[in-house]
Amino acid sequence: MDKKFLRVFQVGLVLCLVVLIGTLSFAGSRGKFEVKVGDELYVCACGEKCPCDTISNNPGKCTCDADLVKAKVVRVEKDKAYFKAEGWTKERAFKTVGKYTCACPPACKCDTISQNPGKCTCGVEMKKM
Repeated sequence: MDKKFLRVFQVGLVLCLVVLIGTLSFAGSRGKFEVKVGDELYVCACGEKCPCDTISNNPGKCTCDADLVKAKVVRVEKDKAYFKAEGWTKERAFKTVGKYTCACPPACKCDTISQNPGKCTCGVEMKKM
């Protein structure tokens, strides 16, 4: 009986560690956009003084309720990406690490992040990171 209990305990411990490591890996990837020059994403069109810094893979509305516009990454610095969209006279900086991220299931690929709470582009309420 003791050997059987020890074996069940070991298997349970390994499963818990696998779930924990998977959860931590997933959590970090959802709140940060890994971007490179040339990437095209959807960003808030409000202007430089808007604090939401919403970035998404999908078109839609940002957390401040403005339309997102398709923009191209022109420069990347630590935790910031600079985007240029049609009609913008100059590039705009966006934080690539969000305070809020979409809480949709992993199959959803909107990957919306923002500095403000609200809904992501797939309609799910964002969660605080």
